[in-house]
Amino acid sequence: MEGDAMLVLAIDQGTTNSKAALVRADGTVIATGSAPVGISTPRPGWVEQDAEALWESVLQAITNCLAATPAAGATSTGSVGSAPDIVGVALSTQRESVVGWNHIGRAIGPVLGWQDIRTADWCTQLPASVDDLVRQRTGLRVDPMFSAPKMHWLGADRVGTVDSWLIHRLTGCQEHLTDAGNASRTLLYDVRKLEWSAELLEAFEIPRTALPEVRPSNAGFGVTKGVPGLRDGIPIVATLADSHAALYGQGCTRPGMVKATYGTGSSVMTPVDGFLESGCTLAWLTDRPVYAIEGNIVSSGAALAWTADLLGLPNVGALTELAATVPSADGVVLVPAFAGLGAPHWNRDARATLTGMSTSTTRAHIARAAVDAVAHQICDITDTIPGELTTLRADGGATVSDLLMQTQADLLDRTVEAARVAEISALGAAELAWTTLGETTDWAARRAFRRFEPDPGAARESRRTEWAAAVRRA
Repeated sequence: MEGDAMLVLAIDQGTTNSKAALVRADGTVIATGSAPVGISTPRPGWVEQDAEALWESVLQAITNCLAATPAAGATSTGSVGSAPDIVGVALSTQRESVVGWNHIGRAIGPVLGWQDIRTADWCTQLPASVDDLVRQRTGLRVDPMFSAPKMHWLGADRVGTVDSWLIHRLTGCQEHLTDAGNASRTLLYDVRKLEWSAELLEAFEIPRTALPEVRPSNAGFGVTKGVPGLRDGIPIVATLADSHAALYGQGCTRPGMVKATYGTGSSVMTPVDGFLESGCTLAWLTDRPVYAIEGNIVSSGAALAWTADLLGLPNVGALTELAATVPSADGVVLVPAFAGLGAPHWNRDARATLTGMSTSTTRAHIARAAVDAVAHQICDITDTIPGELTTLRADGGATVSDLLMQTQADLLDRTVEAARVAEISALGAAELAWTTLGETTDWAARRAFRRFEPDPGAARESRRTEWAAAVRRA
């Protein structure tokens, strides 16, 4: 490690995995590490994670990353030798999920995941005036996916999204902070005034004292203290929500440039010139706020995993391989509304359906229907985006499937560019950190993509019509 020895440690804490990457100022990733995170569903509609286990997964990802660093290795004392020169930490974290903890930093209950809908009935009982206020202040709508209903349910001394929990632990329980982009997903943050809204706090019955201080995304979030493998005093330079970090990392800085993240769920996002009261979010706040239109899909990668399990397949890779053995789903349509439908339908009462089967239907047709379902849901959102969609840039685990990416291009009738880099959210956070540290970046302009061009014979219109009919039935 000579010359470009300085590194940023990017931590990407997602729904099912925690990842860490050491990144040079030119965007080169020199080492990565990961660790799984468990999810439990103790009741229908309840989705939980253990807060301490989530933190331990981050520590394990860091440990694995440091161990994979060139010239690093275990010393006789068990510590890492030839420690890299880490000049900053960058965070990319799952959004909307909520942690509550007490005054000594101990979690008082489970992490309520973003998919959790235990507060759905409570949300429907809120007056229409609250939903109107939420739209005016946040650009979102009242839905159990967002943080405020979960914060109300937990009722902790301190509450925060996952970034706040990690900052708290990374700084030795010294800081209670969040970035403006994560705050914008709570239903409590006024994205035009850039402050917690007193009216929304009152509406959701959440005391201001329980919430973290909101800072710009590159304003600094304390320094490391007592983190195994890391020296004390490393600044936490930048924090972004994972979907926002992917937008930043994909270089989607202009309206018409759309990114889609294919994870457990999916986020489809494009920058806009200013705040809108429908489907708007605050992507990040640096010297100015950057707004984006976004639609959230509840079940995309999760739908692939569910179908693989249903068909007795070992993993999603085996599912997409099976799907590729048939030219189409032959009329079979899966609507994966396992926890209702997200954007643009926003119907939590919808239920999953599998329709269009006949005696000629095979396991491969069902597998192909699952792949189609992911692509159709992305199209449902892009169809609502104003203006001309030029290119879709794709990231996330499911983008390894050429079949899915080609299906997406066919159903969109637009070029799809899939990032070749797996750690796009981590890289987005790292790039913001390096920019804050004074480096010139623009990594996306130099990045290679896998390009998928639409097939003019893909029967887009009839497939979209078939899908829409199935959604109405669901």
